[in-house]
Amino acid sequence: MNQQIDIHDRIFRFAARGLKVIPYLPKTIEAKIIIDQYARSLTSVGANDNEADGTSTKNDFVHVCTIVRKELKETRYWFRIIAEVYPQLAPRLAGLIQESEELIKIISKIIINTKAK
Repeated sequence: MNQQIDIHDRIFRFAARGLKVIPYLPKTIEAKIIIDQYARSLTSVGANDNEADGTSTKNDFVHVCTIVRKELKETRYWFRIIAEVYPQLAPRLAGLIQESEELIKIISKIIINTKAK
């Protein structure tokens, strides 16, 4: 149970840290589009993680965890885009990109282990 609490807290902290990047982005049209897409995928990670925690069947759990993983991959993509387009933010995003990669691996392992049960 502690591992589950840890992953939920870790995802929550990841989303909060990711949202704190938004004020550092310029107020241009293209940045607003990126912010919208990135904020949606980022917040979806946590929302779906919470939904997965409340599922009643193994199949539902796997399905929602798969969505969490998909949203993590999309979020990682947006972090990479931001780091490329706004190189001054790359150092701020490096830890978030790394954390997204680690979370993808953890969620993938949870999916594999759940399917194996």
